[in-house]
Amino acid sequence: MHETPSSEPLDLAAAAAPEIPPGLRTGGLGALVLAAVIVVGGLALRAWHAREAQGWAAEQAIVTVKVVHPSQAAAGRELVLPGTLAAWDSARIFARVPGYIRAWYRDIGAPVRAGEALGAIDAPELDQQIIQARAALARAEAEARLAGTTAARWTDLLKSASVSQQEADEKTAGALTRRAAVREAQAALGRLLAMKAYSVVRAPFTGVVTARSTDIGDLVGPGAASQHPMFEVADEQRLRVYVNVPQQDAGLMRPGVTARLSVPDWPGRVFTASLAATSAAINAQSGALQVQLVLPNPDHALRSGGYAQVHFTLPSSGNGLTIPASALLLRGDGTRVATLDRDGKVHLATVTIGRDLGNVVEIASGLTRDASVVDNPPDSIAEGQRVRISHGAS
Repeated sequence: MHETPSSEPLDLAAAAAPEIPPGLRTGGLGALVLAAVIVVGGLALRAWHAREAQGWAAEQAIVTVKVVHPSQAAAGRELVLPGTLAAWDSARIFARVPGYIRAWYRDIGAPVRAGEALGAIDAPELDQQIIQARAALARAEAEARLAGTTAARWTDLLKSASVSQQEADEKTAGALTRRAAVREAQAALGRLLAMKAYSVVRAPFTGVVTARSTDIGDLVGPGAASQHPMFEVADEQRLRVYVNVPQQDAGLMRPGVTARLSVPDWPGRVFTASLAATSAAINAQSGALQVQLVLPNPDHALRSGGYAQVHFTLPSSGNGLTIPASALLLRGDGTRVATLDRDGKVHLATVTIGRDLGNVVEIASGLTRDASVVDNPPDSIAEGQRVRISHGAS
């Protein structure tokens, strides 16, 4: 018996696919939703962390600074500088004539009066030159007398026409030449006698012998192998004090200014000197004005050549405000100071330094008393930059 095929085709795919239960389908959808929630939440958390990190970085980028306020300088300021003591008069005495030291009469530390003998020199060659000069003078005088007598005779003969006018003029000229030779011989002898006077070495002024560098028998004078002073004499009744004052204070150095001096050999003792003169020019190498003070020294307590600390009391310059030296910004466009406005933003003010006092500087212009100055600012600080003030800022 034969079966006849069905008129509808057989759905093989539908027959092969199992039917999904409704609960499993709902669970899959829930998982997808949960995954999406996790992804979105992670992205949101990452964005929040990024914003937090960005805010923290921005917060850290704000520089924390310390603020100080300018201080009022004292009405009178003290300027302390090193000074050098020098004798009022000082002389190094050399031998003027060649010879050997016969004697010396004063040693170091001995007080001497002007013109007092310090030593004596034997000059045998000079003595012989004086004898020769005296003989030359005697000869010149004799020749001058003979020439004068001859000229007088020829003048008388000219009256009787016994000689010519030419011959009489020649004899007169000869007499004048001989007289000139006498004066020349006198000058030569006088020069040698003046040199002979230098064989006794004398003090040029009243003072103290500060050095003696020769001894008996030493060869001195122009004929010696090396010239060195026989004696050194100093007048220390008054002393000159030389001080190099910085250019910024040079305008305050005028006659009448006084100064207090302290020296290492007299601790606790104060000496008073007055300004006598200045060099009237700034030294190009040191940038300072040399000042000369006069210091009475009647008891000879101070010694020439010594060191002293010189204390000047000077009026304050500029507006009398001082700030720490660490607050300065030294840039190519000048000296500046970083100040803060009311909004906490930086303003770079150009200032003029009146005087450098070491740890602090005196400001001549460009700053006010109520300014908020950034102490020790970073080199990168810029105009308009916002900064944070540290706690405990003054």
